[in-house]
Amino acid sequence: MAHPDAYFRRLSRHFGPQYWWPGRSRWEVMVGAILTQNTAWRNVELAIAELRRRHLLSRAAMLAAPVAELRAAIRSAGFQRQKARYLQALAAWVQEHHGGKLTRLFRQPTAIVRKELLALPGIGPETADSILLYAGGHASFVVDAYTVRLLSRHGEAAAQGPGDGYAAIQSWVAAGLGQDVGRLQEMHALIVATGKEFCRKSAPRCTRCPLEPLLPPAAVMLRHQPFASREA
Repeated sequence: MAHPDAYFRRLSRHFGPQYWWPGRSRWEVMVGAILTQNTAWRNVELAIAELRRRHLLSRAAMLAAPVAELRAAIRSAGFQRQKARYLQALAAWVQEHHGGKLTRLFRQPTAIVRKELLALPGIGPETADSILLYAGGHASFVVDAYTVRLLSRHGEAAAQGPGDGYAAIQSWVAAGLGQDVGRLQEMHALIVATGKEFCRKSAPRCTRCPLEPLLPPAAVMLRHQPFASREA
């Protein structure tokens, strides 16, 4: 098994700084975390730009807006009916339970904020950790589909054993990178970049990937194959 830091160093050298998560404010990052579910980031950018154009990007504006207008503003991100409801629920929760103060929200221990986020509609572990890591500055690593795919192909995810695979991957990354929020933010962004350019769902470009030297021996024969059997 390779050390998480080995992945970080190789990807950092190849891709350089990623400057994630894009957003003008912590609230905008939280909005983006909801909107990016099941869609490409470009669609999220369009939705956020439209929210800004319509003056609907603040929590107060989202709560006051007719739901039909909010849905129309975020249409480019898809699933607008559900996401409009999720955004208003998130805004209402911040307002009602934390006095509208994100500083008060994120001042709490990570486990408490995470539990509260997971109790909200439309927020699962990946979205909760995106909010914690990028909006709140909490050391809570985001495990997305790119992460699972990459680490499974490298034999790291499987090596974590039975139980909660999401939590196991988080623990593996934290054991290697510690509680350094900046490195955890960058690690997630670098994995996303790797998934898009090299570790694709089908026809991965393993021989060009900066992580190829870290592939386990069992994966050598699969370097020129689409890993279809592993995805089944």
